[in-house]
Parts: sequence; C-alpha cells; structure tokens
Amino acid sequence: MTPLPVRIAGTGVHLPPDVVTNRRLAETLDTSDEWIVHRTGIRERRWLAPDLATSDMCVAAALPALTTAGCTARDVDAIIVATYTYDQPLPSTALIVKEALGAFRSLTFDITQAACANGVQALFLGSLLVRTGAAERVLVIAADCASRVTDPEDRTTRVFFGDAAGAVVLTRTTAPGAGLLGWDFGAELSYDVEIPAGGSRRPAGATTFADRRHYLKMNGRTVWDTATRCLPDSVLNATAQAGLTVDEVSHFFLHQANLNIVRAAMDKLGVPRDRAPITVDTLGNTGSAGVFTVLHKGFSEGLVRPGDVFVVSAIGAGFQWGTLCFRA
Repeated sequence: MTPLPVRIAGTGVHLPPDVVTNRRLAETLDTSDEWIVHRTGIRERRWLAPDLATSDMCVAAALPALTTAGCTARDVDAIIVATYTYDQPLPSTALIVKEALGAFRSLTFDITQAACANGVQALFLGSLLVRTGAAERVLVIAADCASRVTDPEDRTTRVFFGDAAGAVVLTRTTAPGAGLLGWDFGAELSYDVEIPAGGSRRPAGATTFADRRHYLKMNGRTVWDTATRCLPDSVLNATAQAGLTVDEVSHFFLHQANLNIVRAAMDKLGVPRDRAPITVDTLGNTGSAGVFTVLHKGFSEGLVRPGDVFVVSAIGAGFQWGTLCFRA
C-alpha cells in the first residue's frame, strides 16, 4: 500500500520527580522488592504530586516535543490527549491542555477508554488528520496518573503502575517511501481490567466507595494471556499490511506493561529482544504514556535513523489493541 505521508517531527516526556521504589511500597503492602522484580521487572515508578493533575503532565511533555519539532503551540492545528485518568469527566482534558499551552486555533480530541492502547489510537487519528490535510501539525499527548485510580491496599494493581506523560508532534513527510506503512487494530470485550464504578451503570456513591469499586481492578493472568497472544499477532498483521517481515523492523516500541510481557512478545515474534527499548523497569506501567516513553527514548537518543522501520504497539482494557508500522 502507499504510505500515509506522516512523520514524527518531535517527541517529549514528563516524569514526576517523586520516585517510588519497590521497598517503599513494601512498607504498606504485603510484597517485596524481589517479588515485584521477578513478576514484573519493575524496580521503581513515579507518582504525581497531589496538587497536580494529568493535564499538568500533558503540558510539561508537550513543550519539549514542540521545541524539538521547531514549532510553537500557536502552530498546532489539533491536539489529541490520550488518557483514562482525565482531570475530571467534564470538561475535556484536551481543551484544558489547549488553553494552558495557548494553542488557540487547535481542534481538540480526547481518547479515553482504551486505557493503555489510547496512545496508539491517538497516533492513528493524528496521522489521518495530517494525511487528509485537515491538519498540518498535530500534537498527540498520552498521559496517565494511575496512582490516583489504583487501590493503595491492593498489591495486584498498586505495584504495576506509575505516572508519566509523553508527547509527539506529527507533520507531513516528503521523504520517498516514508510514513505510516500499515496498521492493525482489534478488540475483545472483557471486564478483566476495569474501573467498575463512576459511570452510568454504577454511579459513584457511598456504597461504591465503601466497596472500593472506584479503583482499577485487574486479572493479571488474563492480561498476560491476552497480551502475549494479541500483541505479537497485531505486529505481524501490521507489518504484513506494510509488505514487510518483522526481520525488516529495526525498532519495536511496545506497550510497557510488564518486562516479562515485552520479552515474551519479542520471543514469539522471533526477534532479538534488544530491538525493543525498555522503560518499564524504572517507570512502571504508565498506561497510555507507555509507548510514548519508549518512542521518546528511541528518537531522543538518535536510535531511529532516516529509513528505519519501526512499530508502535499496545494493548489496553477492553481488551483493545493496535499496532502502527512506520518508516522514518
């Protein structure tokens, strides 16, 4: 297929300064550093300060991405914010970010309920906006503040997640053969990762709070089984649509859910593990921001060179998943 002429012109991240080690978690949870590292590969994560919100991380990640792309907020035609931990149900977090940045002519979109797959969906939407000519520059920001929605008393979720934001500026490319080469998306309805209360089915109230139903619930075994099956298959589908094999992919920017999941996915693909950058060990699962943290690592450290093929792939609650295949 003909590539969509889209390129990543700049990236940025924001990491809250509060570093939360496994030993710190073990002070209040029935767990240990050894158990967490063995099960997840995570050694530490970041938590956002209590007086800040997801939009604050979005703004902080957007600024370096805009600088690297050589533009300002006033040059941005659209802002897409990917998060399942929005500032509040209304108004739009993307609109809050737009006002804070001064991106006064931007369209705003929020992508929320694919959780950790939000970022890939947002990148796809941004790429289509650039491709159609509806936008010349699109600022895509993925951020989550999971420390606010994981139960402080539940080691099953509390040890996995951290807070972070990542941002990407998308523009057109004129390089021959460069752009978005292929993609794959899929979904299977499941309640094995959910926040049960707070919507129209179970409105937040005294009972839901007493039952701790406003916190994230997760079936770790189902997540493992689904992720290790769907992520590799999605990568294979996207690269096949691009007319490529996985051996021709230089960089695999995979959802940073769990180090063991990343390794299992790479092994199933039959690709050397060192082609998949890792941030989960020091940041934990940062939800929508996960793939953006490794994207930033790849671009800011000069790992991605012109002509390189790379994939961006994630799976989130729902379950929903997706993969994008680019040539730089």
